[in-house]
Amino acid sequence: MTRFIFITSILILCSSAYSQKIDVETLKPDSEDFENIHVKKIAEDTFQSSYVIWVKQHVKPHYHAHHSEYIHVLNGEAIMRLDSSTFTIRKGDVVFIPQKSIHAVKTVSKKPLKVISIQTPLFDGDRIWVEE
Repeated sequence: MTRFIFITSILILCSSAYSQKIDVETLKPDSEDFENIHVKKIAEDTFQSSYVIWVKQHVKPHYHAHHSEYIHVLNGEAIMRLDSSTFTIRKGDVVFIPQKSIHAVKTVSKKPLKVISIQTPLFDGDRIWVEE
């Protein structure tokens, strides 16, 4: 019984070690000197990958064959393409991008677009560029 309590306690401590509060409003790129896109990983486990992404100009059209993605716009404004739709995104907007949906953005604000990107399941480099 003691062994069971010990193992259970360790598992609880290990799982809570990954819990965190992230103040994404104060997150900054590692350098303001990035050319177009800067990505900072903020969390990851077997179910998801979360990033803060800054975009100065654009993200070219692409899709994820095995991932869905949510983006939450923290700052900036951009024109977003999602499959055959085109619309403006700005601070506070949340967009769901189903797997295999072609998407792209073009920043139209003076400041870079800043978004949280949450991809499920764990992002493994599944990004397929689309030529237009």
